[in-house]
Amino acid sequence: MDKQTVMTPAEEDRMIEEAFMEVLNGYLSSNHRKKVEIIERAYRFAKEAHKGIRRRSGEPYILHPIAVAKIASQEIGLGSTSICAALLHDVVEDTDYTVEDIRQHFGDKIAQLVDGLTKISGGIFGDKASLQAENFRKLLLTMSEDIRVVLIKMADRLHNMRTLGSMAPNKQYKIAGETLYIYAPLAHRLGLFAIKTELEDLSFKYEHPVAYQTITEQIKASEARRSAVYSDFSEPIKKRLDEMGLVYEAKARIKSVYSIWNKMETKHVPFEEVYDLYAMRIVFECDDPNREKGICWSIYSAITDLYRLHPDRTRDWISTPKANGYQALHLTVMGPDGNWVEVQIRSRRMDEIAEKGFAAHWKYKIGEGDEESELNVWLKTIKDILDNPEPNAIDFLDTLKLNLFASEIVVFTPTGELLTLPADATVLDVAFGLHSELGIHCIAGKVNHKLVPLSHRLKSGDQVEVLTSKSQVPQPEWESFLVTAKAKTRLRAALRKTRMPLINRGKEILSQWLADNGITDSNQVITKILGVFHVPNRDELCYQLGADEIVLGDFLVKTLKKIAENNNSGIFSKIFKRGKKNVAAAGADEAEEAEVPAINPKEVYILKNEDGRANYKLADCCNPIPGDDVMGFIDEDGRLVVHALNCPRAQVLKAGYGSRIVATRWQAVSGKFSAHIHIEGIDRFGILQELIQMISTHMAIDIRKLNIEASAEVFACDLWVRVADVSVVSDLCEKVLTINGVKQATRIQ
Repeated sequence: MDKQTVMTPAEEDRMIEEAFMEVLNGYLSSNHRKKVEIIERAYRFAKEAHKGIRRRSGEPYILHPIAVAKIASQEIGLGSTSICAALLHDVVEDTDYTVEDIRQHFGDKIAQLVDGLTKISGGIFGDKASLQAENFRKLLLTMSEDIRVVLIKMADRLHNMRTLGSMAPNKQYKIAGETLYIYAPLAHRLGLFAIKTELEDLSFKYEHPVAYQTITEQIKASEARRSAVYSDFSEPIKKRLDEMGLVYEAKARIKSVYSIWNKMETKHVPFEEVYDLYAMRIVFECDDPNREKGICWSIYSAITDLYRLHPDRTRDWISTPKANGYQALHLTVMGPDGNWVEVQIRSRRMDEIAEKGFAAHWKYKIGEGDEESELNVWLKTIKDILDNPEPNAIDFLDTLKLNLFASEIVVFTPTGELLTLPADATVLDVAFGLHSELGIHCIAGKVNHKLVPLSHRLKSGDQVEVLTSKSQVPQPEWESFLVTAKAKTRLRAALRKTRMPLINRGKEILSQWLADNGITDSNQVITKILGVFHVPNRDELCYQLGADEIVLGDFLVKTLKKIAENNNSGIFSKIFKRGKKNVAAAGADEAEEAEVPAINPKEVYILKNEDGRANYKLADCCNPIPGDDVMGFIDEDGRLVVHALNCPRAQVLKAGYGSRIVATRWQAVSGKFSAHIHIEGIDRFGILQELIQMISTHMAIDIRKLNIEASAEVFACDLWVRVADVSVVSDLCEKVLTINGVKQATRIQ
C-alpha cells in the first residue's frame, strides 16, 4: 500500500501545503514579476475543486497539478500566468467548474490557457484512430495561438511519465509509445532538451526494462574509468582557460541511457564500443551578448591548439542558430586515449536557452523585440499543414513527425534569403516552401549555378534557384523524395485537386455497386476491398475505380455480405467493448467458422504455442522471437498480432490505437523462429568452414540462408537461422565471437 493511503488527513494536508510551498519558493527566486496572490488563489481554488479525489497511486489528486506547476515554473521557466493555468489545468475537465468560472475568478488569459489545455486533455490522441489527426490538429492550432499551452502540456506529460509505474501495463505501453513518437520530438523542436532526454529515458525504461537496467549498470560500472579519461582530457583545457582569465564551468555530459541503446541498435555495437559516452561542455559567464561569439571562438582556438580537430564535425550554431533557438559551438577532437570527444562551448545565456527551451525566453519573459524569432516562423509553417490535414491519421502524423526531429541545413535563394530546412531536403522542397505554384510547376533547379534535377539533395550553404514551366504538372512519385511536411502537404493537396473528378466518379461506382448487391457500406467492408486490391485507402480505391484501373467483381459479393451481416449484429464492436467471443473467418460458411477468444486489453495476455497451435500471430514487419520485448495489438478480426517493442510500426500503433494495445508475456512457446545474424571480421582461409561447422554441428542450429562477401582483408556475413528463442541467438553470437578473426556478431531486427 502507498504511504499516502495510510496518512491522517492532517498529515496529508501538511504534505500538500509543503509541495505547494516548493512551487512558490521556486517562483520567488526566479526573475519573474512577483504575482504571489493570484498563484495562491489558483492553488486554493484547485485544491477545493479536486477535494476528495485521488490518483490511481492513492495520493490526493491535487499533488498532480502542483507537480505540473513546479515543472512549468522551475524546469521550463514559465511565469505566474502559466503556474496558475498548470494548477487549474484539470479543473474544467474533471469537476463541475466551467471555463467561464475560471474567467470570472482569474481573467481572460488564464481562462484561455485552461481552455486550450482542456481541449487537448487525455493525451494527443483519443481511443479511436479516426480522432487522432483531429486531436493532434487541435494541439498544433492551440500551440500556434499560445505556445504556453503546449509547454504546460509538456510539463503534464513529464509528470505522468514520472509516475507511470502505477498504471496498468497496456496503458504504460500506450503512454510510453505516444511519448516517444510525438512528445519527445516536440520537446526537441521547442528546445526543451533536458525534458526531451528525460521523456526518452522514461519511455525506454517502461518499454525495455531489462535493457534499461543493464545499460544503467554498465554506465555505473564504467564510471571510475570514464572519470579518469575525462580528467586526463579536460585538465589541459581548464588550465588554458584559466590562463585566459575566463569565468566558466566545465563538466562531462554523459550520453542518456536511451541514446546509448539507440546507438547500440543502429550501429550494431556492444556497450564497450560506444566511445562517445560523454561530451565536454564549457559554459562561460558573459554579461555582454555582443562578446559571446568572440569568446566562443577563442576557446575553440585554445582547444584546437591542444588536440587534433576532426575537420568534418565542427558545428557553428552561433552564427546560424537552430530553428528552436539553440546556440552553441560544437567541435570534435581526438582525446589522449585515441577516441573522439565532442566539446560544446556556450555562454550562460545560451545554456539557459538550451536547457530550458527558447520558448520560455520568447514572448513572455524578455518581451518580443522587432526581430521575429525562428520559433515564431516555425509555428507559422504549422498552419500551412493544418489548412490541408491529411485524411489518413497515421500519414498525417508521420508527415508532421518528419519535421519535428529533423537535423537542419541552411540554404540561400539567389536574392540572399536564408531558408532553414531539414537535412536531406531537395530542390523540390525549396520550391514548395517558397510557394505552392512554384512547387507544382517546378522542372529542375540550379544549385550553386549548376543545373540539377528536382530530387537533388541540398547541403548547408548551397545557393538554390528554382526553375519552372507552365506545362509541368505534379506527379505522385515526387512524394518519395520530398522531406519537408509543408512540401508533402502541398503536393498531396495539388494531386487531390487533379484527381478529384476521377475520385468522385469512383465513389459513385462504389456506392452503386454496393447498393446493387445489397451490401452495407462499413469500415470492415471497405477494409476487405482495400486488401483485395492492395490499395492503402478509400480515396486511392475510388481513384482507381474512376480511372477504370480496377473493376469490382462478383467474387467479392459473398464475402462482403457476410462481413456486413456480422457488422450489423455488432460482432466487431464486441471484440473491444463487451469482451464476448468474436466470429472470425468472415466469408467462410457458417458451419466452418472458428471462434476467437475475446481479449481484455487491461490484462496481461499470455503467449502460448502448444501442439503447433498459437494463440497469437507474429508481425511480418519485425518477426519477433520468444524472449524479445514485445507487445500485442488486437486486429480487426479480434486476433492478437505480436510486435517487437522497438518495431517502427509498433511505435505508430502505440501512438494511434491505444485502446487496442495489450501487454504480453511469453509462456509455453514451442517451435522454431527465424532470426537474422550479421557477422563481420578479418578474412582468412577456412574461416567460413569454421563458422558453418560451429553453428550447424556443435550448436545444432538450422541454417536457412547464408550470404557472405569478402572485400580486401575483411568479410561480412549475413546468416538466417531457425531458433527456439532469443537466448539461443545470444549464445550463438557469443560462440561465433570466439572464432579467430570474427570481430562482430549481432542480431538484426
